[in-house]
Amino acid sequence: MTIFRDKAKAGIIAGIEKGWSGYVWLLRILVPISFLTVLLDYSGLIQKTDFLLAPIMKLISMPTAAAIPLVVGMLTGIYGGIAAMIVLPFSVNQMTLIAIFLLISHNLVQEGMVQGRSGLGPLKATMIRLAASIVTVIAVAQFLDLQPVLSSTVASGPLIQKTLREIIQRWGISTFFLSIKILLIVMALMIALCLMKAFDTIPFLVKILNPFLKIMGLNERVGLLWLTAVVFGIAYGAAVIVEEAKEGNFSADELERLHISIGINHSMVEDPTLFAALGLSVFWLWIPRVITAIVAVYLFDIWKKWSNRGSQPVAPV
Repeated sequence: MTIFRDKAKAGIIAGIEKGWSGYVWLLRILVPISFLTVLLDYSGLIQKTDFLLAPIMKLISMPTAAAIPLVVGMLTGIYGGIAAMIVLPFSVNQMTLIAIFLLISHNLVQEGMVQGRSGLGPLKATMIRLAASIVTVIAVAQFLDLQPVLSSTVASGPLIQKTLREIIQRWGISTFFLSIKILLIVMALMIALCLMKAFDTIPFLVKILNPFLKIMGLNERVGLLWLTAVVFGIAYGAAVIVEEAKEGNFSADELERLHISIGINHSMVEDPTLFAALGLSVFWLWIPRVITAIVAVYLFDIWKKWSNRGSQPVAPV
């Protein structure tokens, strides 16, 4: 009983420490990016680039203003994308498409480097994720009731009509309440994850998830790496992913399948929960990514078989 209490106490303390550290780090991204986005929206700069962005955004059924959270999220991460998204007047369905895109394609530079060090070239990993984002968003858009994409940015509405002071006040209030939500979410998740590590439950979970791994097109050998990425994300689980890939004697095909899957389908707990806190449907935040990851791995298998057909040894006559 004493050992159990000690492990639980250590896990909770570690979770609180890591949760607070991560929360402070996230605020350093959230606050300045969201504030700069407000100023950018107020300046009307988006309207001036409308002719460049509109065709691209129309392809993925989004308004021109969506380019801001998409670019910010791809370069920084989920929190940067959310910070930029919440200060612009998108509908719930438009935010859902933005969320789906960013859940797949965020923090591309850092995570691409992690994938490059553990089995899949960073450029290849990034291109696969971007392609998966576009295809998934286009597919999901067919099921959502989207407002028509206007020739001018959505930001030409209420935000521009208000004074800068009113806009900043509204930004401050919305950012404060969002930061409280994020604090609660991050703390709860980090405590849960640290308790899992303290009680060494991750290997047990891998065995339970083995049937699901087969559906995903993966095998049990890469189960720990897959679970690490799915729970902790590529960036947060970088150390485990890189080290295990070095020492695990995995084949090149196993690592490629793994990275195709986790590149599309990672951080399945924390990231969707943050978007769900904004009132978005959890179905669209989870299910499309899982389906896309499965399809991508099976397409990879088909491509590998097709590309290797000419390299099979010819039997002697």
